[in-house]
Amino acid sequence: MNQGYTYTERIQRPVLLLDYLCSQYDHSTRPQWEERLQQGELSLDGQRLERDQALRPGQRLSWCRPPWEEPEVPEFKHILYEDEDLIAIDKPSGLPTAPAGGFLEHTLLMQLRKQVPGVVPMHRLGRGTSGIVLFTRTEAAAAVVQRAWREGRVQKRYCALLSGSPPWDQRSIHTPIGPVPHPLLGSIFAASSTGKAAHTEVLSIDRSRERAKAEIEIHTGRPHQIRIHMATEGYPLWGDPLYGPGGLPFSTALPGDLGYFLHARSLKLVHPRRGQLLELHCGPPF
Repeated sequence: MNQGYTYTERIQRPVLLLDYLCSQYDHSTRPQWEERLQQGELSLDGQRLERDQALRPGQRLSWCRPPWEEPEVPEFKHILYEDEDLIAIDKPSGLPTAPAGGFLEHTLLMQLRKQVPGVVPMHRLGRGTSGIVLFTRTEAAAAVVQRAWREGRVQKRYCALLSGSPPWDQRSIHTPIGPVPHPLLGSIFAASSTGKAAHTEVLSIDRSRERAKAEIEIHTGRPHQIRIHMATEGYPLWGDPLYGPGGLPFSTALPGDLGYFLHARSLKLVHPRRGQLLELHCGPPF
């Protein structure tokens, strides 16, 4: 059992409490949030909530989650790069990057902070995605790297196993990504004509009979972007339990379900202190 945790956030728009929780957090169903409300785990501006109600911008919503038993996860084994500003880790598949859903202490962030206190992740990989995760060790480094990320000056490349063998070697994919209805979660990110712009470049294809290995670069960071975009092209990631052809989710699957093959294999950015190009590489496990 962990020690429990209080999640707190500030409301940005007028919305009903349960509608907000269901739309923001896909790890729990509406009945689960209703039960937590009845058990007194939710508060607004420090006052316990006892029923569904309207929320106003500026209010502070808190969920005091009781201690719970977290699922077992692998531990990271490899530090790929380390200096006084940065540290890069080879994250194994199955290990969440940071606390979310049912994971708090069983995450890469908490594992690393036992060795290097105060590190901050600059990005996240899905639980089932392996490969490079970059952390900063100082506030100054974090500010520089975050600005570079916002301005599109960080290059990320992935390796993925696809179901089937595309007839093309290269592809530029721009299908928008946004929330769509889901019977278990209320909504989930998927291909959506009303979603936000997303850009994925498939750089090369190495074919075999039933599957293919693809080299992929992303220019935006939408949730599950590569998984969704490859599914929209008719070639979902091999073993993906969530996204099928068309880029839409299967009704019985959840975002935390594992089985797909996706690896963050390289990361390029200008070093925040030295001003030199830093290239990080990590070979795929498949």
